[in-house]
Amino acid sequence: GGTGGGIVIDSGGDGAIPPDAACDLQTYTATISKGPVDVIFVLDNSCSMNGEMAAIQSNINLNFAQIIASSGIDYRVIMISEHGPTTDASLCIGPPLGGKPCTGVVANTAPSNNLPVFYHYDRDDIESTDGWCKMLDWYKKPDRYNLAPGGWSEWLRKEALKTFVMVTDDSMSCSWPYTGTYPPSCSTNGSKCYTDGSSTTYATMAPQAAQFFDADLLALDPLQFGTAQKRNYIWHSLSGVIKNSASALGEYQPTDPLVAYTNKCPSAVDSGPATQALSMLTGGLRYPVCEGAGFDVVFKKIAEGVIQGAKIQCDFPMPEPPAGKELDPKTIQIQYTPSVGGSKEIFEQVADVTQCKPNAFYLEGGSDAGDASMGKLVLCDQACGKVQGDASPKVEILALCKSGGPN
Repeated sequence: GGTGGGIVIDSGGDGAIPPDAACDLQTYTATISKGPVDVIFVLDNSCSMNGEMAAIQSNINLNFAQIIASSGIDYRVIMISEHGPTTDASLCIGPPLGGKPCTGVVANTAPSNNLPVFYHYDRDDIESTDGWCKMLDWYKKPDRYNLAPGGWSEWLRKEALKTFVMVTDDSMSCSWPYTGTYPPSCSTNGSKCYTDGSSTTYATMAPQAAQFFDADLLALDPLQFGTAQKRNYIWHSLSGVIKNSASALGEYQPTDPLVAYTNKCPSAVDSGPATQALSMLTGGLRYPVCEGAGFDVVFKKIAEGVIQGAKIQCDFPMPEPPAGKELDPKTIQIQYTPSVGGSKEIFEQVADVTQCKPNAFYLEGGSDAGDASMGKLVLCDQACGKVQGDASPKVEILALCKSGGPN
């Protein structure tokens, strides 16, 4: 048979595949599944946010979690915000997403998490302009109830796509790390220091703030958030923007321009240019935060986006050999059939990730020496991109058996 190159089906009996010892070419259709998603809510607890908190609390179970759950996606929700009654601009998420009912919840009490689906991180409140700094500063710091001794980072899954949803009615101005209760404000953008500027400077300062925050988030944990070339996160904003009259839900696409500082919805302080700019940078959407009453459709839309954005998995378990046989890992190939026309493509096997090239894959965790059946087949980046860019790809695994059956 082949040795990592093409699979040769030999019927001529010249010894390439002993017909009595090996099996015919085995073709397995790989199950295409979507990867997991971690959804992280970052909520402003300033006193102007009471109405929005109530709207989030009432919509997150019905119009967000249920929609994602019914899609079958492996999802997790992480809430970074103060836990308590909405009258205190904090919030409590009850079942089915949260752990316990929220009736009679009082301030300064521990949230009830519902593993492995819902986690609430409360170290303190998030104020009007410091959400970015607190979430970064708290990444590895314990919450005040010690539910996450290693910070909210311990609830993230590195294989999951991260979808952030920031809810605030104000701009950004803060720096980190900090020692007091609140991060100091910031007047010049730089690493770990972010500001939208003012109504006259926001057009240049907000995108600058977003770039520094993005660089700091990526540097904080590239395994979780990716790199500037290949981000593993999207940032949606519910900020002070006015409704976009050109869209049914009032949202803005990443390609729509920055909404001016003073073009704000009625109850907001300003349009939140920095969080807007971060959504534009990462391909996220922007919604008006003042639409508390319209959060049902907004949360549905974000849930649908999470489902669509979940990436197709690029690794496949080693298929089962015929009874009494053992697959020969060296002969494995992967065949990809595009859903929209186009001819079948063969992805070839390379030794490991360092040998990756276009249209290739490698075997991870199993080898000739070990138990190949325990391994998985992992597509190299370029092949993975091809499959993920296809709405309904067909992936088949082709293999021959080892001569002589199992060892």
